[in-house]
Formats: sequence, C-alpha cells, structure tokens
Amino acid sequence: MRPYVIINAAMSADGKISTKEHRQTKISGDQDFARVDRLRADCDAVMVGIGTILADDSSLRLKNPDLIAERTAQGREEQPMRIVIDSQAKMPPDGDMFKKGTGRRVIFVSDKAPEEKVAVLAKQATVICAGTDQVDLGLVLDKLSEMGVQKLMVEGGATLLWSFTSQKLFDEIRIYVGALIIGGTDAPTLVDGTGFTRAEGFPRLTLKNIEKIDDGLLITWAKKE
Repeated sequence: MRPYVIINAAMSADGKISTKEHRQTKISGDQDFARVDRLRADCDAVMVGIGTILADDSSLRLKNPDLIAERTAQGREEQPMRIVIDSQAKMPPDGDMFKKGTGRRVIFVSDKAPEEKVAVLAKQATVICAGTDQVDLGLVLDKLSEMGVQKLMVEGGATLLWSFTSQKLFDEIRIYVGALIIGGTDAPTLVDGTGFTRAEGFPRLTLKNIEKIDDGLLITWAKKE
C-alpha cells in the first residue's frame, strides 16, 4: 500500500508562497512552526522538490528535542527520512540537509541525471532512479512503501505540489494562510505547473477543519474520492 500523503504548505492571504524574486518569506509564526515540527515528527518521511532546496537550503530536520526524544522512545530514528525529488541531480553536496541532523537521506533522480553528479550524491545519500525524463511520483510512492514509509509529508515547492495534485497522488492538504499580502503576477502561487483547462480535471476537496493559529488560519482538506 502506498504511503498516506499529507501536503503541508503556507501561503499569503492572496495565495503567494514567496516574492517574485523567489525570496524566502516568513508567512507563519511560532505556533505554526511548532505545528509543522509536530507533523514532521509524526511522519515517517518528509519530501521537497529540488527547487525548494536550491532556494532555501532547507535541512528538513526535526528541531524540537522533545519530539526527537519522543521518536527514539518509540523505537524510531531521531529524524524522519528526508527526501528530495531531483530529476537531474542538482542537489548541492554541501547542503544543510547533509550537514544537519541524523537519519536517512534519499534523493530520487531520473535517467537524465549526470552519472558523475549521482556518484557524488551517493556518498551521502541513497540515490534512486525513478523515471526516464522526469521522476515518476507513482513509482516513488511505491519505492517508499517498500522502504517502510507509511505516512509522507510533502512540503513543496509549487512545482512538486502541481505534480502531486495533478496526478491526485495525495490524501490530505493542510494550508496555512498567513495574514499578509505579497502580490505580483510573477510571484509563485501554492501550486504551479501548466494548470487545468477543464473543470472535470480539477482535483476536488472536502473541507475537514479550520483552525486559527497565530494571526492566520490553518485549513485542512481531504481529497474527495
């Protein structure tokens, strides 16, 4: 069985995730940061696309020592598995994901990834080829299931979220809507990609919960079957 997939992301009140220069923007506050850490602790793996790594150099690690202790007390690794979808092996070998935290790092590449770059990354992570021109997310989920992942947290960015939503490969979406407006025609939105042209292609959602956190709202949706 494929992992249960939770998409977790934050956007401004006008639906933007960063400025038009793609600069990292603080959208939520301490309460939501704690919620995200809690969710990471509850999941077996955390995933982002390579664009997020190149923009933010995120370590993806669990930071709260109490949550780390909780995981170890349960017989789990300190950190959830950290995963990057990286078709062409652009992952910096000196990135924070390699330098901070313990645990397994997994990078999914395609056949287009240069062999020399794959060899460098393979010294620090498990590198798995899953696709020809692009990484096949369905194959990724199958591989993760074989690796024992039952609950997967997908954090973005916009291109990866398009891939998951357009293929309906998610179960739940948790969106934090921050109390700010970023604006800009070219500023990235929560979900990127080519977009749908016909209503029958839209993924439909069922509203599960709305919660006020910090100065914004956390909205939880489930995929409508």
